[in-house]
Amino acid sequence: MDTRTQLAEPSPPDPAPPAAPDEPQAVRETLEDYTLRFAPRAYRRWTPMVVATTALGGIAYMADFSIGAGIAMAHGTGNALVAITVAAALIFITGFPLAYYAARYNIDLDLITRGSGFGYYGSVLTGVIFASFTVIFFALEGAIMAQGLKLGFGLPLWLGYAVSTLMVIPLVIYGMKALSKLQVWTTPIWLLLMVGPLVYLVATDPGTVDSFLAYAGTDGEGSLNTASVLLGAGVCLSLIAQIGEQIDYLRFMPPKTEANRRGWWTAMVMAGPGWVVLGAIKQAIGVFLAVYVLSEVGPAAATEPIQQFRGAFDAMMPSWLVVPLAVVLVVISQIKINVTNAYSGSLAWTNSFTRVTKHYPGRMIFVLVNLAFALILMEADMFSFLNSILGFYSNCAIAWVVTVATDIGVNKYLLKLSPHAPEFRRGMLYAVNPVGVTAFTAASGLSIAMYFHAFGDTLQPYSPVAAVVIAFVLTPVMAVVTRGRYYLRRSDDGIPVPLLDAEGNPSAVTYDCHVCRQTFERPDLAACPAHDAVVCSLCLSTDKAGDHVLPAAPPIPLSGA
Repeated sequence: MDTRTQLAEPSPPDPAPPAAPDEPQAVRETLEDYTLRFAPRAYRRWTPMVVATTALGGIAYMADFSIGAGIAMAHGTGNALVAITVAAALIFITGFPLAYYAARYNIDLDLITRGSGFGYYGSVLTGVIFASFTVIFFALEGAIMAQGLKLGFGLPLWLGYAVSTLMVIPLVIYGMKALSKLQVWTTPIWLLLMVGPLVYLVATDPGTVDSFLAYAGTDGEGSLNTASVLLGAGVCLSLIAQIGEQIDYLRFMPPKTEANRRGWWTAMVMAGPGWVVLGAIKQAIGVFLAVYVLSEVGPAAATEPIQQFRGAFDAMMPSWLVVPLAVVLVVISQIKINVTNAYSGSLAWTNSFTRVTKHYPGRMIFVLVNLAFALILMEADMFSFLNSILGFYSNCAIAWVVTVATDIGVNKYLLKLSPHAPEFRRGMLYAVNPVGVTAFTAASGLSIAMYFHAFGDTLQPYSPVAAVVIAFVLTPVMAVVTRGRYYLRRSDDGIPVPLLDAEGNPSAVTYDCHVCRQTFERPDLAACPAHDAVVCSLCLSTDKAGDHVLPAAPPIPLSGA
């Protein structure tokens, strides 16, 4: 049976008009920054480099300094630097296909995950994992800011935790427009305060470099060994999920054309996988500064960024200016990253909740939920056992990101068992795809068991390696075993206009959703079999009765099936 509906002629590609006051809450809120849905061309007015600058502003976090310092304190500079390099290389490789898909097709990581091996409901699990990532790192950055407020103003830590949490709320109410302005204007100040002290110390006291390279760690050995490198890399790899936050900006990239091709690719690489280059440099700087201040503050405080930069500033400027500048750096960094953590976390929680309950409660509710979880972690003094938390969490994050990256790189492009164009709409996908769900569950489960010494002390440091290898191998194996049958529930969405234009970009042709009466671009819509019309992806997600959902149909076999 032909399931295509007789649709009206598409309307011209104009921006979606603002929702009327009596329109559903979901419409009013999601049209601000296209929460939970495809980002339309009419909204994406930024140049590639503005998007890249905004995205890179979101990695101004101070946690890198603590992470690098913590690894060095335990294992020495040599092991720390190798661990940082190994982790950065893996993060770059896995982040590249994810960033490309986000920038090319203008969807976030959850929407990418749905069509890359997990299914419509299967990706709820990874959505919760990503939301947890934002909670952990919000708490970490909030704790660092509280340390700065204690040093600068004498605030007790518990009050500093509350201040660092509450001050983000007014900034994160607004979407991409407000965040882009904040990140662009604060980035130059942040870079100057971060790089200036390092350059000064190296130029005026070359002996600091020798001390840095010679530091052997608390175990006193200092020589390179595989276990130390892998333990350190495991902590660094907890940041692999940062690509999800980069993608929350990259989805607003303009269409890739011949005219902007070079700038588009440059911006995508810089803001996508390229974030880890700056991240690795910050971790190495953290090692350097920790070794520099170690004799003054001791190994415990040497991992605190506020103490690291206090010591560095003290060497280059009057004493009365040291603490204020250190506090300013910490506060700017915390605000820049935690508005992103709160924003991305609210999207992840809202997305998962909306799919499971078919109800959109409003993104601001989950901003508050995210911040509440983070505040609880801060009050529980998570900073004192940071490496343990990150080492455990990294196994889940690695399994997820490697599974999705492998599905894109291997299953889509090499085996051609996974549909090339991403799909995220309800009705088009199976509820659960065993390819990604099985690979992720096996990789994360076995690596976590390994991390907790289930297979002995000797194998414990290899848990991140296990997560990578299992996810990388099992993802294509499951695609071959299932012959790609569980990617698409149907291959025809009932709209005659092609999903992509002649240049391979998402089509800018628009239709009116007959449920919310708003105008949306072609990739965000599917035909409604009950009303001979079209319906947008969010109205599909919140359709409790399923009246607007297309019925299942045999998919067109893929070339590799």
